Amino acid sequence: MKERRFVRELVESKHRILMLSFVVGFVFLLLLIRLWHLQILNADDYQAMSENNRLRFVPVAASRGTIMDRTGAILVSNRPSFSLAVIPQEAKDREAILTLLSGLLGLDRADMAERWEKNEGRAKYYPIVLASNITRDQVEIIEENHFRLPGIEVEMKPVREYTSHQLAAHLLGYIGEISEKEMVLPGFDEYNPGDYIGKNGIERALEKELHGNDGGRQLEVDARGRVLRTVSESFPTVGNSVVLTIDGAIQKQAEKAFGEQAGAAVAMDVRTGEILAFVSNPGFDPSLFSGKLPADIWKGYLEDKRHPLENKALSGQYPPGSTYKMITALAGLQDNTINESSTVNCTGSYDLGSSTFKCWNKKGHGSTNLRKSLRESCDVFYYQLGEKLGVDKLAAAARSFRLGAPLGVELLNERSGLIPTAEWKLKRFGKRWYHGETLPVSIGQGAVLLTPIQLASMISTVANEGTIYRPHLVKKIVDADGKTIKETAPEILGITSFSKESYRAVKQGLFAVVNEPGGTGAAARQYDVKVAGKTGTSQVVKLHDSKMGTPYQYRDHALFVAFAPFDDPEIAVAVIVEHGEHGGTSAAPIAGRIIRAYLDGKKAPRKNMGGISSDDDDDENSDDEKESPTMKKNAVDGAAIHD
Repeated sequence: MKERRFVRELVESKHRILMLSFVVGFVFLLLLIRLWHLQILNADDYQAMSENNRLRFVPVAASRGTIMDRTGAILVSNRPSFSLAVIPQEAKDREAILTLLSGLLGLDRADMAERWEKNEGRAKYYPIVLASNITRDQVEIIEENHFRLPGIEVEMKPVREYTSHQLAAHLLGYIGEISEKEMVLPGFDEYNPGDYIGKNGIERALEKELHGNDGGRQLEVDARGRVLRTVSESFPTVGNSVVLTIDGAIQKQAEKAFGEQAGAAVAMDVRTGEILAFVSNPGFDPSLFSGKLPADIWKGYLEDKRHPLENKALSGQYPPGSTYKMITALAGLQDNTINESSTVNCTGSYDLGSSTFKCWNKKGHGSTNLRKSLRESCDVFYYQLGEKLGVDKLAAAARSFRLGAPLGVELLNERSGLIPTAEWKLKRFGKRWYHGETLPVSIGQGAVLLTPIQLASMISTVANEGTIYRPHLVKKIVDADGKTIKETAPEILGITSFSKESYRAVKQGLFAVVNEPGGTGAAARQYDVKVAGKTGTSQVVKLHDSKMGTPYQYRDHALFVAFAPFDDPEIAVAVIVEHGEHGGTSAAPIAGRIIRAYLDGKKAPRKNMGGISSDDDDDENSDDEKESPTMKKNAVDGAAIHD
């Protein structure tokens, strides 16, 4: 019995030992798996978590480069701005912190929560910007409540200061916080949420030059967030500065000449293609777009019938009206369809088939040669010439000037305009071109569309007798030490095939427009130099009732193109006044004032005063603001346009 009991107890003991061994082995196996999981699989994550417990990254934003005019006057610089940021690893109770911030600072809680959530995937020690451009009063409140706001920090970032307020707003552009869509675009991988980038204008086009490289400091902190030491530090690199071709003084006079009128103006050097003034009126305040734009201001911009946010000089497309007659004239001279002595008898209208095309002068201009046709803007002369040439020859002449395609200025979103042909109509509408459609095209109506910058290029090419320069806005780019990195040289896009004799015949007509009795552009006349130019008026709607008055949005556009001095051209100007009705009375005085500003600048070179004021008063130039004594009464009738 004793032996059996012993054997049974021995077997049971072995069984218990075996079970215990399995249990112990299983526990050790679990421990090994856990250690493998912690030390092998998730080693990087836990190491990062360990670092997060003691490290904090403080970004240091780089200052953007300044933007200057050709004289060195500063148009855009920088000023300090404060941003509210949170360090997620130190902010344990997000909801409580957001509620407290909203109550203390009056900030939008939902907006801050959205910013926080969008950046949750980033390193816990990297600050997330919750609000930009906070006030100094808000900064003081944050400092006073620092212990109640764990993880909340105030960052200082440089933001743009537009020295001359609205001056050249469409050219300069504005900056704003980078969006999620922009962050995934090529070339923006090094940008972080809350960073500012250029949104349009020069700020956008030259973003890579202006932005600079951000720096930062990695700090070791204790449990209370107090800095113990600086682990590493990289210094920001200031962005390069941009020197533009525009002259701030000419730009200012051009914008002031528009007053409350909507429109655009481009002035350029006929010898280089440098743009001296680039106006889109009315403007806007670019500094407002750096933060959250007030709703009432945004609504005002959107509801303004003058469209202040549109860059009209670059993207506005308008029928060129009678300014286009110089293209028709050159095409006729080249084709030997006309010469300087060719005459047409203008009776006030021209019949083609069953249609009657009227001249702006109902009584007619009588016997009219090329010079008189330009001086008095006779429509019938160009109706007959256009009919003989045909639309395709007119288009070939226009395209030799590089019209109907972007000219390649540095800004984004340049529009191409439109030069119609028979083939274009067939492709676009599936219909053939009719002879009667050529007549409006010959006087810059119908389907013809040009941008202000194309008009400036057109008159510049006529002035220098055939050389097409690429219009450009950037003179040079310099680094923080003032060293020139890149300088823009004049670029010739092409040489037209028209003869010098043809150009000079047309230029004599343009001279007569401004300087001879009966000329439609006398309002641009200068007392000390001879100006040549061409007025134009383009229809917005085909007919209107002059007795009842025409609503603003249906009034004709007024145009004027000019160059000076006549004998040795230096500056070319194109002006469009939206719904200004007559080029001679609305657009020509503006062009005259621009030319006057250019001439005065040559006489008394301006010293760089560090900026251009937009508020001081200027002496009025009475000579170039007088209306032409030869202006005739409005005589719009059907296709007839009075310049």
